[in-house]
Amino acid sequence: MGTLVGSATALTGALYFLLTGAALGPFLLWPHTRPSALAILMAGARRLVALERVRRSVFFGDLFPEHYTTSDQKVVRYLAIRVLTGLLCAVVVGFLVFGAVLAGLLAGGAVRGTLDWDELLTQVLLGGVLLFLDVQGLRSLAALDARITRECFGPSERELLRHRIDELAASRAAVVAAVDAERRRIERDLHDGMQQRLVALGMLIGRARRGRDPEQAAALLLQAHEESRNVLTELREVAWRVYPSALDSLGLEEAIGGVAERCGIPLRTRFDVGGPLPRPVETAAYFVVSESVTNAAKHSRASAISVAVTLDGALLTVRVEDDGTGGADGTGSGLTGLRSRVAALDGTLHLHSPLGGPTTITAELPCA
Repeated sequence: MGTLVGSATALTGALYFLLTGAALGPFLLWPHTRPSALAILMAGARRLVALERVRRSVFFGDLFPEHYTTSDQKVVRYLAIRVLTGLLCAVVVGFLVFGAVLAGLLAGGAVRGTLDWDELLTQVLLGGVLLFLDVQGLRSLAALDARITRECFGPSERELLRHRIDELAASRAAVVAAVDAERRRIERDLHDGMQQRLVALGMLIGRARRGRDPEQAAALLLQAHEESRNVLTELREVAWRVYPSALDSLGLEEAIGGVAERCGIPLRTRFDVGGPLPRPVETAAYFVVSESVTNAAKHSRASAISVAVTLDGALLTVRVEDDGTGGADGTGSGLTGLRSRVAALDGTLHLHSPLGGPTTITAELPCA
């Protein structure tokens, strides 16, 4: 039925181009009126394309992208091929109807006995070959109709492949940039933080060794001991920012628990994952939680943070929400690095942070 309707719409398209082209031909040739004439021609062409889209949806159940805009060049190309294939379908269907009439006449002649057996056999073989060719022709034309419809109403396979290549190139560049930024941050933490603390620790020990007052030396050693504990704490923090060892030994849930223990703000966690996760997904999920919690503790003046990690089928969702002041900058280095890390796994990162709060960061990571 859809093929027959397509033949009718193809005839309508052919008549539209013939009549409208003849009426608008002089205006299309004159440069001053060409834009207006093209606009009128394309308006009608887009209505015909919308009719074809409805036909494909009703009779063939096709689903098309909602926000995909088809260019004028694609519209004209589609309608030209559609008119040709539709009229060919009408011709093939006409041959099938004609063959059915001849088959009825042949059957009537066989019943009346006016046909010889050799003539009847020849007619049956010839009719079978023509029927096969007609059916194959209809299938080929239907497949061509479906292919040009996909190319017109949605991205073609070549466009999807090109878009995918661009995404992978951008993701690779972003990951490289994020790794470089992380290395610079680690170097800055070691140079500005731990190096100064170690210098101060060395000075305290040196003063204690050179001092002649036992009480003053004991006080300096006590201060040096406290400074060494601070250095160890900061070294542990830097190591956790590079890669948490708990991921390898205890898993993602315990690693997130370590983030909660180190956070100075009350943090409530919900971990609803029934099975094992791929290691890259676990690592990305951990860094989403760690970076989001760190940003909330430093910049949002939040009093509570909630973390939810859920697995629905093959999609892991990480949601971090705080009750701070909001207004988070999605173009900052931290969130940009997270977005690149998530995009490298074909995931998406969403930020919702209106002024006044709350701030919600949601990462969706495919596990397949």
